[in-house]
Amino acid sequence: MEKVKIIQERLKTAQSRQKSYSNVRRRDLEFKEDDWVEYKLEMPPEMSLVHPVFQESMLKKVVRDPSTIVPVETIEVNEELSYEEVLVAILDKQVRKLRNKEIASVKVLWLNQQVEEATWEVEEEMRKKYSHFFE
Repeated sequence: MEKVKIIQERLKTAQSRQKSYSNVRRRDLEFKEDDWVEYKLEMPPEMSLVHPVFQESMLKKVVRDPSTIVPVETIEVNEELSYEEVLVAILDKQVRKLRNKEIASVKVLWLNQQVEEATWEVEEEMRKKYSHFFE
């Protein structure tokens, strides 16, 4: 019984410490109608399988930038709640040298993405999928 009491006391201490730490970092957020936040609440009927719950403490105010809005109609979401990226352009090439081999990569711009969000992909794989871009 003595060990149980010690464990309970230590748990209370740890919980108290965690609570005080989280309370210091927590800040009250207030939103008004027409404020923009990083998470939308409305979802189209095609995404009805997505659970519409989010953690409100994750909300942050954002500066409205119309160029970052992607219309939902342009993204086809399948039943597994994913979508296939479509290659728009190859922006750059590079060859990374490792100890025993070289890996050729291409910087790829995808549909519904901005130039800043372009990704580096292995050139060989991109040639297999999108050979017409390399002609």
